[in-house]
Amino acid sequence: MISAKNIHKKFGDLEVLKGVSLDVSVGEIVSIVGASGAGKTTLLQILSSLEKSSEPEKFYTQILIKKEDITKMSDAKLSKFRNENIGFIFQFHQLLPEFTAIENVCIPGYIGNAKNGTVQAKAKELLEFLGLGNRLEHKPSQLSGGEQQRVAVARALINQPGVVFADEPSGNLDSKNAEELHQLFFRLRDEFGQTFVIVTHNEELANMADRKLVMSDGRFEM
Repeated sequence: MISAKNIHKKFGDLEVLKGVSLDVSVGEIVSIVGASGAGKTTLLQILSSLEKSSEPEKFYTQILIKKEDITKMSDAKLSKFRNENIGFIFQFHQLLPEFTAIENVCIPGYIGNAKNGTVQAKAKELLEFLGLGNRLEHKPSQLSGGEQQRVAVARALINQPGVVFADEPSGNLDSKNAEELHQLFFRLRDEFGQTFVIVTHNEELANMADRKLVMSDGRFEM
């Protein structure tokens, strides 16, 4: 699903990533852990196409997702590819407060120009699968923290992406809701076949993953 080679990232004179390589198989759940400042979130942003690596030609950087090299895509093609193939879950759910749960979930589908009826039916199906069938018309302020995060998960899945990137997805939840979210990732993998790459400080979640990678000073520990 993912094959990344020799990723570097500099911010001025600060070298955050120092030649990181990573392969993730279809349907695999991989966790990335490490101290703050190790480069975890920067790596996730580059892998997920939200950020660009530094001097990819110089370092022969390659990032393949579903055998497509995202480092060589134009901005327009990359935006389309991202919408169709990549899902995002963040620590802070980033739901739009003026929209209902189902409207928030539908947004990526509408951006992808899918038919309204198809998108709404899929959003309803996902929210029901996530136990929110009776909360479709509720706005974020009317939902608990755990419910808001499940709406964000549904939004990440609406376009049936091959891979979902999650950055501290349970970092803003209490222990009960965090545990439920962690179990949910494995249910989703088993039900829909999604691949997950998860940056987390939560050791329980990290250890549940199929593979745990530890970052230190811009590299994976061996």
